[in-house]
Amino acid sequence: QVQLVESGGGLVQPGGSLRLSCAASGFTFSVHAMSWYRQAPGKERELVASITRTGSSTNYTDSVKDRFTISRDNAKNTVYLQMNSLKLDDTAMYYCRVRIWANDYWGQGTQVTVSS
Repeated sequence: QVQLVESGGGLVQPGGSLRLSCAASGFTFSVHAMSWYRQAPGKERELVASITRTGSSTNYTDSVKDRFTISRDNAKNTVYLQMNSLKLDDTAMYYCRVRIWANDYWGQGTQVTVSS
């Protein structure tokens, strides 16, 4: 079965960095685009970044452009989110997602808390 396991979250000060990882299994990772979403308390889940199956193209929501970088390693079945210059507003639960045949699969999430 499809499994997505996020890791790498934690508590960081404003201006700091974190690298999230999402380890995938149960499907052919290299043929699917991958995405990172986040959800802050009281807010809707929002798309943060996405990457095509080869990694040749990426997209970001405006609020994280030039600060976050999505990447993937198809040999390791893993997608990453490098987050730099973190802000208080980046505090949220971060999830990775894959869509397979119109079905969405999500990981359990990893908490990122930006606080001084």
